[in-house]
Amino acid sequence: MTLPAPELLIALYLLCNLAAFVLYGQDKRKAELGRWRTSERTLLAAAAVGPFGAWAGMRRFRHKTQKTKFLLVPAFLILHAAAIAGLAYAMVTAGFL
Repeated sequence: MTLPAPELLIALYLLCNLAAFVLYGQDKRKAELGRWRTSERTLLAAAAVGPFGAWAGMRRFRHKTQKTKFLLVPAFLILHAAAIAGLAYAMVTAGFL
């Protein structure tokens, strides 16, 4: 079994973050219009997969910034940043970068 190319993984990760950003923006718009909203569980799941996009969406749209459970978003962001840094370090020490 072969692993996907790093470029594909990076593209998928960027897409997940973009999707999270858009989801937070759409939910804010629905809130303003009084429409049916995206569940908090879905928003947090999106943040777990795309924390950079979710955090940017929270800041850009000023959405869910006062809710205590959404303090998980920066925590997810820190975990992802640490994982990315660890992966980059492992790749450098293994001679891949």
